[in-house]
Amino acid sequence: MAEELPGSVLFACSFNAVRSVMAAAIMRHYHGTKVYVESCGLRAGDLDGFAVAVMEEIGLDISTYKSKTFDELEDGFFDLIITLSPEAQHRAVEMTRTMACDVEFWNTFDATIVEGSREVRLEAYRQVRDQIKKRILERFPVGPAPKV
Repeated sequence: MAEELPGSVLFACSFNAVRSVMAAAIMRHYHGTKVYVESCGLRAGDLDGFAVAVMEEIGLDISTYKSKTFDELEDGFFDLIITLSPEAQHRAVEMTRTMACDVEFWNTFDATIVEGSREVRLEAYRQVRDQIKKRILERFPVGPAPKV
């Protein structure tokens, strides 16, 4: 049985340049009218061009996204924080010690460490994008809730 959608979700990663940005865009695409979605990182990084390219392949434009850190979030309260890197997991757990907020760790590969040709690197980013999309759709299914 699918869980009810949270009112707000934060996707967090190390640099807020690839994984968390992709996750937020995908979540907004499927549930943006029902859920407030934000992303951040431990450190602000420059938006990754490979991430922009593979998101464009599925019709999502993240090219104007401005990276932000935990400290730069306008809203400090979320119903759910989904972390995509071990570093972000530690920060989220510390941050939520004093608030009623669930934290989930989705260990997600860091495509930025892949070396090789442009196509080899793009394929690594596609795999990360598709893994995140699959996790989001499993955790937050689209469509009518199943009858119980």
